[in-house]
Amino acid sequence: MDPTSIPPASVTPSWDVFPQQTLEPIDIAVLVLYFLFVLAVGLWSMWKTQRSTVKGYFLAGGQMVWWPVGASLFASNVGSGHFIGLAGSGAASGIAATAYEWNGMFCVLVLAWLFLPIYIASGVTTMPEYLRKRFGGKRIQIFLAILYLFIYIFTKISVDMYAGALFIQQALHWDLYIAVAGLLAITAVYTVSGGLAAVIYTDALQTLIMLIGAVSLMVFSFIEVGGLEGLQAKYFYAIPSIRKENSSCGLPREDAFHIFRDPVNSDLPWPGVLVGMTIPSLWYWCTDQVIVQRSLAAKNLSHAKGGSLMTSYLKILPLFMMVMPGMISRVLFPDLVACADPEICQKICGNPSGCSDIAYPKLVLELLPVGLRGLMMSVMIAALMSSLTSIFNSASTIFTMDLWKHFRPRCSEWELMIVGRVFVLLLTVVSILWIPLVQAGQGGQLFIYIQSISSYLQPPVAMVFILGCFWKRANEKGAFWGLVLGLLLGFVRLVLDFIYPEPQCGEPDSRPGMVKYMHYLYFSMVLAAISTLTMLVVSMATEPPAPEMISRLTWFTRGDPPPKQELAASPGPAAAKDPAALQLELSTAPENSSDGNKCAAEAKGSSKLLSTFLWLCGMERRQESAESAPKPEPLPVASLEEKPLVKHVLNINLLLCVCAGVFLWAYFA
Repeated sequence: MDPTSIPPASVTPSWDVFPQQTLEPIDIAVLVLYFLFVLAVGLWSMWKTQRSTVKGYFLAGGQMVWWPVGASLFASNVGSGHFIGLAGSGAASGIAATAYEWNGMFCVLVLAWLFLPIYIASGVTTMPEYLRKRFGGKRIQIFLAILYLFIYIFTKISVDMYAGALFIQQALHWDLYIAVAGLLAITAVYTVSGGLAAVIYTDALQTLIMLIGAVSLMVFSFIEVGGLEGLQAKYFYAIPSIRKENSSCGLPREDAFHIFRDPVNSDLPWPGVLVGMTIPSLWYWCTDQVIVQRSLAAKNLSHAKGGSLMTSYLKILPLFMMVMPGMISRVLFPDLVACADPEICQKICGNPSGCSDIAYPKLVLELLPVGLRGLMMSVMIAALMSSLTSIFNSASTIFTMDLWKHFRPRCSEWELMIVGRVFVLLLTVVSILWIPLVQAGQGGQLFIYIQSISSYLQPPVAMVFILGCFWKRANEKGAFWGLVLGLLLGFVRLVLDFIYPEPQCGEPDSRPGMVKYMHYLYFSMVLAAISTLTMLVVSMATEPPAPEMISRLTWFTRGDPPPKQELAASPGPAAAKDPAALQLELSTAPENSSDGNKCAAEAKGSSKLLSTFLWLCGMERRQESAESAPKPEPLPVASLEEKPLVKHVLNINLLLCVCAGVFLWAYFA
């Protein structure tokens, strides 16, 4: 900067956002305690569950009750990207980003009441596997498996990584890449020792910690700003001291306290919010491996519904826990959080397009007393670890089960283990490589970046699942061409978005019309419509699906009696022919059991050192049984029965929850 534009000292003493360099000893003690506590819960759940069997590992034995399921759904969904991203969007543009969370309130209920009965009846463990059963053929399964991995890497892993690292870097002043590598190392260890059960129980603990920490920060910040009235009054005066006069840069939006905004020229147009946002949201809550896997781990349908209700109620909180604190951060530190001059922003947070993402870490380090600060650091790490463990596990499952086994159908179990392992490592490397790109992208508003990518890739997949589940006539050709056409269009738009980024505030907009005037939520609606039409037309023009592709695989046929041979060899016809294949198929996905077999193989070499390692892998007392191949345990045909009383309680709660959701939408619209 040239010397003339240096601000007077009274305005901003320095551009160093976080002056105090380190956490106090008490905070560090809290952090250490948190890590010990998580490990303790992880180890306890390892003792408690049976991790040597496939179902025990991969679906937590199907023994989870409703509260860990609900907490785990919430923790897998709310990553560190949420804390940073929602608070950042709140600081930049007001409460509209809450719409994503409140959309999820309804979609997670749709999962439990409409989709789960179908998944349970069909007896699947991964989502591409459901489509293989429903449509037959291999190409949809492979296509989808690749797409899921792509979406995980592009949106989930990279963003959570960036957000968690940003927090750590700013609180502890560590190097960004070292911080990320460290976190990934911890996450990988934690994923290796204890199966889905350990992940779910630790998620329940993480949720509790997140709620305590985030609510206490919320209370402190509302006290600081003078309650909701104070925020509504002061937010519109939170303007940075240095900005271009006569331009709207750095000014708060007039419609900051509305969720429904102008349909033509606002940042989140209301028709797009109602329809265009619901479609990717249904993809996420109803067909995403990470979420569905947790629901399938529940004891029965009633527990799964209870878990969904709990998640839905918890989803009310992000507005008050994350978005509004972000807005308060802007009120308290307008020069830093709302900086409008690219040069100054570059100095403050290294991102010339805006520093709204520092809103949440800034609040934590400024407002909270010693001790609670350490708690909030652990909240951010909890958010990061809980979402990363789920994604790594689900992604390597999809890769090993749906892709690798297709290309090498005769491969040994051992090979699959190594592949699953190496794939997790690959994922971690890719995640680290993504960081500089995410930092450069999307106007410093992290959350909006994830959502716009998802509106380009998810609608076609969502429509294929919806039509597959609720329209019996849908067939393989229709689904395939609907997917291909929709994804091609989405991909074109995605590339255009990368070539023509949104201009910074005050610059002329020279993007082509399709990018400039077609909001990504509207694009999502068009995409869904095109995919649906393609699927309807092609399905009607080609032969209907065979009866075995409909029985127990759609909403109307979910109650069909299972076919005869399935009762004889409960897992299904393939297993009847080759029990070993089934055992293999199921035991490959999980990560630890995989580590376990590697362990068993090496165990003959040395014993003392490895016995500890074996225990970590869930293989202690099982070396002998590893040599005599275990018999595949029959998977029970899941029932969709519910006790009448429980069912009524759940349905009354469903009504309450929907009413609460509708009320909140109406109140803040």
